[in-house]
Amino acid sequence: MLKIQENISLKGLTTFQIGGVARYFVEVETIDELKQALDFTRQNSLPFFVLGGGSNLLVNDEGFAGLVIKISFREAKVIEENKIESSAGVALADLVGLALARGLSGLEWAYGIPKATLGGALYMNAGAFGANMAEITEEVKAFDIQENKLKTFKFKECQFGYKDSIFKQNKNLIIWQAILKLEKKDKLEIEKEMKRVLAYRQKNHPLEFPSAGSVFKNPFQMPAGEAIEKAGLKAKQIGGAQISTKHCNFIVNLKEAKASEVEELIALAKKQVKEKLNLILEEEIEYLK
Repeated sequence: MLKIQENISLKGLTTFQIGGVARYFVEVETIDELKQALDFTRQNSLPFFVLGGGSNLLVNDEGFAGLVIKISFREAKVIEENKIESSAGVALADLVGLALARGLSGLEWAYGIPKATLGGALYMNAGAFGANMAEITEEVKAFDIQENKLKTFKFKECQFGYKDSIFKQNKNLIIWQAILKLEKKDKLEIEKEMKRVLAYRQKNHPLEFPSAGSVFKNPFQMPAGEAIEKAGLKAKQIGGAQISTKHCNFIVNLKEAKASEVEELIALAKKQVKEKLNLILEEEIEYLK
């Protein structure tokens, strides 16, 4: 029997460490359990949200009045000589480690991203250092809510774009599994690149405070962090939330920040960057309200 919990705090389930309570919460390990969870939402006329690692998410202070579904099915294995088959709930960090162990390159850019899962990374076509998920994705299996079955999406059908995919555009699709196609490479070379990536993150990103990573997509004209700094908002603080002094595309939770304070900073950044630089900032982070 599916164990649906009530009134679960989402704060500790996000890297921002911000947010209220989910009215209902469930972890699912199989497609059958996922179907049961979705049936529960239909029977009770509830909205639902599929939670990954909570690394790109701002949860409302009032919480969420529906069902939060966390996919806890975590399995990853190397198939053929250069492919990894992984479930959506597997942490990117674990996939990076598996790839290194097998001498497979293509995931080095993800080293050091806190708590992100494969599902979340595919959903938003996560990327860094000039690389992204689209470059290494062969196919994705997703559960189609309308058709009530698992469907396979080949690379082109995933419709990957900048911080985008068909899974982000179509809320009826829940990512379940994927096959990543990587490249055989010398382990020392892979390790060297991983160390470079981690050193950059440690030097340039505010890892000492909770955050949701990059808040905004980068406008074509210049990086979002640079635009926010030019608009004079570096270190701007509202309540417990602050535009990072280290990287202005990060908003950090200095001390018990509220979602409303983060949203105020987001609105301020968008307003001032538009007024002073005539650039439009668009959020990369997801909201749960």
